[in-house]
Amino acid sequence: MAAATQQMSSLPSGLRVFSTVPDILYLPELVFGGLVWILVASTSVVPPNPLGWVMFVSIFCFVMTFLWLIIFACGGHKNSSAWATVDFIYHLIAVVFYLSASVILAYITVLFKDLSLVSLPVKYYKIDIAAVVFSYVTTLLYFIHCILSAVRWKSF
Repeated sequence: MAAATQQMSSLPSGLRVFSTVPDILYLPELVFGGLVWILVASTSVVPPNPLGWVMFVSIFCFVMTFLWLIIFACGGHKNSSAWATVDFIYHLIAVVFYLSASVILAYITVLFKDLSLVSLPVKYYKIDIAAVVFSYVTTLLYFIHCILSAVRWKSF
């Protein structure tokens, strides 16, 4: 029990980032977030405004998570409690952003269910369904990471 508490009360660096909780979630967040980005970008962006938000969220979170992973892997945090706080706040923002983007993407996809109203190929509808699924999976990953980051932050 003491080892688990010690692990949660320090920020990992180097290769430990890939083997500690919650930081092991960086890679799945990058993979699923990248899939959302790719899938939304590969369809027709109609209507542009809400899907523009989805693209912003997926690209922003992908880039920030990658930078966060690099900072943690290089040990740039110096095991400071302030970095634990910022880690929690970033993942909380990512959860709110991704949840809003997921709801918008699901709503737009449901609107396009009746393909007779829109002259989009059925392929785009299927890609949008996959994007919605991956978007919610990414939201769940960021949520779990947020909760575990809060636990680590409180144990600092």
